[in-house]
Amino acid sequence: MPKITNTHIVPENISGIRLTDYLLNYGNELLENQCTRNYIKKIIKAGYIMIDGSQAATASWVETGQRIEFIKPDIQPAKIFKLQIPVIFEDEYLAVINKPAGIKVSGNCFRTVENALLYNISLSSLPAALALPRPVHRLDALTSGLLLIAKTRPVRIALGEMFAEHKIIKTYQAIVIGKTPLRDTITSPLQDKKAVTHYERIKLIPSLRDEWLSLLELKPETGRTHQLRIHLSESGYPILGDKLYGTPGQIYKGKGLFLTATGLEFSHPITKQQIDIKIDPPAKFDLHLKRTEKRYRNLKEQQQNTI
Repeated sequence: MPKITNTHIVPENISGIRLTDYLLNYGNELLENQCTRNYIKKIIKAGYIMIDGSQAATASWVETGQRIEFIKPDIQPAKIFKLQIPVIFEDEYLAVINKPAGIKVSGNCFRTVENALLYNISLSSLPAALALPRPVHRLDALTSGLLLIAKTRPVRIALGEMFAEHKIIKTYQAIVIGKTPLRDTITSPLQDKKAVTHYERIKLIPSLRDEWLSLLELKPETGRTHQLRIHLSESGYPILGDKLYGTPGQIYKGKGLFLTATGLEFSHPITKQQIDIKIDPPAKFDLHLKRTEKRYRNLKEQQQNTI
């Protein structure tokens, strides 16, 4: 049966950790969020984990720079999720789609982006084609925007390495509560791992409810789980609509999370074409900012007229 591979490069400052413990703490993306100790031991014993090209054992040790691979059967879903997703770029090797908010990228459920891919993009005709195109990075279920898809096995491995080496530039936009600096870099570690987020303020809007709302452009150097949401919340500027990291009493109901991936820039791993894709944020971003500012201006005018 054909195989697909998730690839992970062990980062710096890792030494003397047993493979089982390492995957339990750092293997969420590699193992697609199935990080229980029993599951990890089971797949290692079944031969699905490789370290630097050799089959791993539960007693294996992990060191900086090693390549850990998770190999699993490459099968198509029994049923395709018929969800229309905008395709921004596509060729025989890869695709870029505009993921809708509210849908998981993958997981143990039917309503996922992964199960909807064959409804929107074509299979590669190349010999190394994947039976099912696969996302090579993740967006939170609540986050919309650009998602990179591999259509062949070599390209999936190459893109994984490019992400690990920070050769793919991701850009996001978010509306946050508060008046942020014009620009800043947040470097607080997450789960004892390096995490770096750069941002620049695009727009500042007065708000009756929140005093200020800031529209930010964000460029994460690293890709930790919930990195942008945690970094902004810890800095005192939670993302609008963030029920997990937001401030109680400031959560907007029914509007979703105001975070979207608006840019992807990278060199095509096969053609070497420089790909620079940018999209506008969802319409709700501009609509909410305009309504917020209008309410503020209207109240100020009423106050002036009563003086």
